[in-house]
Amino acid sequence: MQPQKILVVDDSNMLHKMYDLLLSAFPRLHAYDGHQALHQLEQNSDIDLVLLDVRMPRMNGLEVLSRLKNGDEFNQIPVVMISTEGQEEETIRAIEMGAAAYIKKPFSNQDLLQVIAELEPADLRQRRSTRPSSTRAPS
Repeated sequence: MQPQKILVVDDSNMLHKMYDLLLSAFPRLHAYDGHQALHQLEQNSDIDLVLLDVRMPRMNGLEVLSRLKNGDEFNQIPVVMISTEGQEEETIRAIEMGAAAYIKKPFSNQDLLQVIAELEPADLRQRRSTRPSSTRAPS
């Protein structure tokens, strides 16, 4: 099962362009910091996967992950953490906080696509089933 819409959160314009090319088969939204990410999630109930950079201004990725996983509204959305900081402690912390995966930059196109493909279909299905019927995307 593929995501219906991916939210890409990164402070780099260049990386957003790369994600647009790499993820052209998926509908996507973009955010450039944690505050924008939370706003996008509040405004778009059909987001069912978040690609989240760790190091960003204003609100870092771990703060966003904490808000998503500790609240009721977004805690079922799979989050893939992406960072140049591949320190083992940070990776373990993100996974313990509820991240579905952690990818270290630089990564290959195939690595990212494989992580998306390997997300448990139940992760995406469960998120879709918790939405009010009026906000479901047409089949």
